[in-house]
Amino acid sequence: MSQQHILVIEDQLDVRENIVELLELSNYKVSSASNGKEGVKQALTTHPNLILCDIMMPEMDGYEVLYLLTKNPSTASLPFIFLTAKAEKADFRKGMNMGADDYITKPFEEMELLGAIERRLTKYSELSQVSEVEELVAYASKYDNIEELDKERRSQSFKKKEIIYREGDLGSFVYKIKKGKVKTYRINEDGKEFIYDIRKEGDFLGEISTIQDTSRTEFAETMEETELILIPKSDFQQLIFKNREVSGQFIKMLSNNLSQREHELMEMAYNTVRKRTADSLYKLYETYTGSEESVTIDISRADLAGMVGTATESVIRILSEFKKDEWIEINGSAISILRPEKIKQVKF
Repeated sequence: MSQQHILVIEDQLDVRENIVELLELSNYKVSSASNGKEGVKQALTTHPNLILCDIMMPEMDGYEVLYLLTKNPSTASLPFIFLTAKAEKADFRKGMNMGADDYITKPFEEMELLGAIERRLTKYSELSQVSEVEELVAYASKYDNIEELDKERRSQSFKKKEIIYREGDLGSFVYKIKKGKVKTYRINEDGKEFIYDIRKEGDFLGEISTIQDTSRTEFAETMEETELILIPKSDFQQLIFKNREVSGQFIKMLSNNLSQREHELMEMAYNTVRKRTADSLYKLYETYTGSEESVTIDISRADLAGMVGTATESVIRILSEFKKDEWIEINGSAISILRPEKIKQVKF
């Protein structure tokens, strides 16, 4: 296991040297800065695992350091512990309200500092493994004693091809899919759908616009009979924003989703229709199974064309080729993927 890297931002030389020595003896990799401005620069370039920061410093105080770092996705969720000689409750509340993870008053016991560091690194390590919204909810519930978001919530049933919300709508709820499948899409200037995601049981809908506190950025429509759990916007925001680690991880997740979207758009621009059709089929396969067994997916040709970004006729032609190769079977709108490994290996 690699050494954990701690950044110490402290303007008093003797205090800074003592902390650095203690941490190095405890097998941490340590870097230090003598003021807030230098500390921010180091945090952004060296990417430490945890930051210890004094409050009262020249040029830039600890509050300003924390504020700047929480605005940057790469440092937003880093564990942050304030060090200060001031013990007034007002200072404590201000630091914690801004998102600090802990607050240690100088002079402190060595084991007090080391214990706080270990607890925060352990918690952050667990959170860094989270990659999906539902996992994030479970994590936040574990640490914040919040009941599961979908417990005792009102649910609503939708028929097949029913619109859940439209682009531009002001959302009052985040939805969790209890049963069914939902496509999210946008409509271009020519009135054609571009499907960029399909959600299934256990997934959330409308979470991004809720986090950003904006109107809906896409359409959501059911692909089959669907039941949704309605989670009030205020409850979801409280869960995500009540601690800095969770909100910081969400920022990273949104950034990763954006990068994935850009990658998919680039592939649509340069890959052949055959390759894009294969990629869309394999994405559906992974969404519904995650195994190497065959799976049957009921999806209209228009919806599949919306995923591929081409005309319906083109998708039908490619599907016929895959059927001839015995990679898939077709029965009405149902597509059975028999050789997912072949679909995945399509290059052009």
